[in-house]
Amino acid sequence: MAGGAEQQQAHRAGVLKQKNKHHKHGKHRTKGEIERENKGRVSVKTLSKKQKKEQRKQDRRHKASQLRRNKKDTVLTEKRQLGSKDGPPHLVAVITLHAGIDAQNALQLLRSAEMGSVYEGAGGGDSFGLVLPRFKQRLVFIKPNAADLHAVLDLAKVVDTLLFVLDPTEGWDSYGDYCLSCLFAQGLPSHVLVTQGISELSVKKRTEARRALCRVTESRFPEARLFSLDSAPDSALLLRHLASQKQRRLAFRSRRPYLLAQSACFEPGPGPLGTLRVSGYVRGRALDVNRLVHIVGHGDFQMSQIDAPRDPLPMAARGTRGGDMDMQEGDDEVRMLMRADPSRQESLQTEAELDPMEGEQTWPSESELKEAEEALKQRKVARKVPKGTSDYQASWIMEREGESEGEEEEGESSDEEEEGDDRMEEQEDFMEEIDSQDGDVSEEEEEEEDVEECETLTESGRDDHYDEKIDVQEEREMVERYRQARSDQMFPDEVDTPLDISARVRFQRYRGLKSFRTSPWDPKENLPRDYSRIFQFQNFERTRKRVFTEAEEEGQEGAMVGWYVTVHIKEVPPSVMEHFQRGRPLVLVSLLPHEQRMSVVHMLVRRHPGNTEPIKSKEELVFQCGFRRFRASPIFSQHTSGDKHKLERFLRPNTPIVVSVYAPITFPTAGVLVFKQRANGMQDLVATGSLLKVDPDRVIVKRIVLSGHPFKILRKTAVVRYMFFNREDVLWFKPVELRTKWGRRGHIKEALGTHGHMKCVFDNQLPSQDTILMHLYKRVYPHWTFDPHVPEPASWVKNEAVVNPEEIEME
Repeated sequence: MAGGAEQQQAHRAGVLKQKNKHHKHGKHRTKGEIERENKGRVSVKTLSKKQKKEQRKQDRRHKASQLRRNKKDTVLTEKRQLGSKDGPPHLVAVITLHAGIDAQNALQLLRSAEMGSVYEGAGGGDSFGLVLPRFKQRLVFIKPNAADLHAVLDLAKVVDTLLFVLDPTEGWDSYGDYCLSCLFAQGLPSHVLVTQGISELSVKKRTEARRALCRVTESRFPEARLFSLDSAPDSALLLRHLASQKQRRLAFRSRRPYLLAQSACFEPGPGPLGTLRVSGYVRGRALDVNRLVHIVGHGDFQMSQIDAPRDPLPMAARGTRGGDMDMQEGDDEVRMLMRADPSRQESLQTEAELDPMEGEQTWPSESELKEAEEALKQRKVARKVPKGTSDYQASWIMEREGESEGEEEEGESSDEEEEGDDRMEEQEDFMEEIDSQDGDVSEEEEEEEDVEECETLTESGRDDHYDEKIDVQEEREMVERYRQARSDQMFPDEVDTPLDISARVRFQRYRGLKSFRTSPWDPKENLPRDYSRIFQFQNFERTRKRVFTEAEEEGQEGAMVGWYVTVHIKEVPPSVMEHFQRGRPLVLVSLLPHEQRMSVVHMLVRRHPGNTEPIKSKEELVFQCGFRRFRASPIFSQHTSGDKHKLERFLRPNTPIVVSVYAPITFPTAGVLVFKQRANGMQDLVATGSLLKVDPDRVIVKRIVLSGHPFKILRKTAVVRYMFFNREDVLWFKPVELRTKWGRRGHIKEALGTHGHMKCVFDNQLPSQDTILMHLYKRVYPHWTFDPHVPEPASWVKNEAVVNPEEIEME
């Protein structure tokens, strides 16, 4: 029976048993079914979730609310700290936007407020401090020279609030609108609009005047509140608004420590340089003595020491009228906070060290010399010699210039050739306007007649002194520039093939591309010598994030925000102190790592609508990028998403343009202002924008277009002339693809004769009025013309009669 029981046991299926599909009932499996089927096995996705410590939905909500609460507390802390005893005083700049307004009346009302104590000269220059115990606030009012644009822009970079004083009827004049354009492009902090004189009007006219002024200000400040400042209650209401106003955050200054000089003194050194001691309140971030400091308009310097003198604007002790500050004797002691460590201090090296022998080869061995001699003997040079000439006679015949196309002609790209190339291109641009517009002769004659009429305007007897204000040479240069800009707009990138030099020599550094978008271009190929002087990041975006993260983590080291400190800056020229003594603001900003080094900086700008003069590429301009101000000769290029970007010869309106220069590294974001300096010293706003990136590998390609005309057409085949003028040029450029203005594509089939005629084949029937084009490209680079010392612009008020032609005509 035992054996029979063993025979009746059930059969167990193996792993190879057939498994049929389950019925699709339309329902998904429950979690229990999935767990029973898995039998304890865990999927890779579940393991990765456990490693990432993924939280439940309720936990994620709690975490988001905590982050939101922390950010809100940080903002409230910064707002409460500003102007309090633990933070820097609330810095207010008073700027007049109309020539007929005197800001001294407004300052006098604020100074005579009975709500607090006044400290004269607390902000340096024409300024005063105001301590308000009722609001527990400290304010510093400073008034720059409104005619000095650099002073207004430098103050706007560091102040907390801009107090604009408007005219009660017009609001602002042309110069005021110009200042507002610059301030908006640079980054406008918190602002307040104030007007004087409305209360003097009658009650009926007072409301109408206020409404009219509000309509004027809506274009620039749609949500701003307009304050009257004609009495003591008005000044008290304004001070209350300043103390509780919401502050606007400017990104380019919130990540860097900066300081506005309250006082300064200069100690001459053994040489022409000395030590500058600058006192002021630390703002933005904590100030580290081992970092570099940039003085706006003067350059980068090193700090040697930071001291802590007494606070000139105390909150606890009340000063009396006239700035008498009775302090204890112990408060006059100056404590040294920190001294620079030479091992940790950043260097002032701006350029990379250049080793001219780095690319040199070692001396060849004897075997290599023998191989070179044998190769030279085996090399045969084919020359064109007269018929019947012997080998001995042929060796004495010199080659004609341009016959041998060796590697020396193709690979040579020195700076002298670059300059000669630019000069030749400028001559071609000049000749292009004359040769390409055969039907526009009458228009050119009309323009010349207009210029002659401008030169002989005094003959009419209208104004005998009109010509004294006009520079004839400058007028001729401007007319020529307008013509070139118009020619580039009508015939973009078209040039004429020269007659005195072969095209293969003139355009030997250009190449053809099958497709501008997809054809490869090595960014490391044939770099100029200036690229050995600059620095480059392996990943600029990653470096930027890392620098900002480290700056936030190191924010607890050094002189904290709100401390009144004295910074010792070494090796400073005496011109910096002379600049401060003339009443101009002195702004210090601590640089982030790598921001003193040179590289290729790209800025995305747009043409300012108030400027219509043509701006040519490589023309010297004045830039304000963040805290920096410098002069450079930029090149313009298109803002596209590809790996190659076409050069623009002029700064075109109504389109974004990328401006590329050699300049110190600056981490975005930062506002950009571009000015052009006139012959009389004034600076016109040309373009505004923002910093794009720092990337030496951005390929900027210059395109030229050679044009030819069809001579004979037979369906898809045509004989083209006037593109080249000898047979060798046709054979040299034979691999380059041809295009037409009507969208045809083709190639050169063969050369005909010796005068540059060629047979071309196209993909479709060629119209008789079509023009054949050949596109050639070469990479271009900016010129190294960086200059950190920008001359001070001439006063607008002094030259206003010269720059406003409407007033001249009315006179």
